Amino acid sequence: MASSADEVVLSLNDGNSVTVHLHGATVTSWRHKGTERLFVSKQAVFDNKKAIRGGIPVVFPNFGPWDLGPQHGFARTSRWTVESKDDKPSNGAIKAVLILEDNEATRKMWNHKFKVTYTLTLKDTEFVMDFAVENKGDQAFSFTALLHTYLRVEDVTKTTVSNLKGLKYVDKVKGGDMFTEDRELVSLAENYDRVYQNTPDEHVVMDGESGRTVIVKKTNFPDTGKPLFTSRHN
Repeated sequence: MASSADEVVLSLNDGNSVTVHLHGATVTSWRHKGTERLFVSKQAVFDNKKAIRGGIPVVFPNFGPWDLGPQHGFARTSRWTVESKDDKPSNGAIKAVLILEDNEATRKMWNHKFKVTYTLTLKDTEFVMDFAVENKGDQAFSFTALLHTYLRVEDVTKTTVSNLKGLKYVDKVKGGDMFTEDRELVSLAENYDRVYQNTPDEHVVMDGESGRTVIVKKTNFPDTGKPLFTSRHN
């Protein structure tokens, strides 16, 4: 279990809360009206060393294998700093701001000066994540970033995702080949590991077993990845 010194908790009335671990700025819980909406593996390790398995890990500055450092970059295994946190809700929302800046360890892998600002805002029916990268140096750099969300559903085989029809995707299960999606609602009846390219800014994730729906909205994140995980998975 995580230590309270390692966590930031945002809470509203009616059972709405968000918990984020400062190791990797990983959101480990999002409860809406008392119902947990994120999946964290029973095998997750909270040792401030390994990446936390589940929740919403932050991927930066690289997605996937990386010649310069660990897979998915260093953000998910770095200690983040709390820049600010609301003591109480204001206008129906409560917010925390976490930052990650370059240091000697990051520059040994990726020799750039940067500041990442990660703003988490909890509202009555929304959880908003804003991710901003600032170049603090004189040299331009490129990066990839991902908020690698693990949604909790009752039965993954009865879960569907909208707004993917006609899109090209990389299927990692099938050797990284490219395919085109032909379904209006994509179900998850088998092992999926896909990245859909140039996706729209909104998807509806429908949990057919519980009847609950999560609407995922995004800006400046052009791709959408799967799979989703159920509470029965480790």
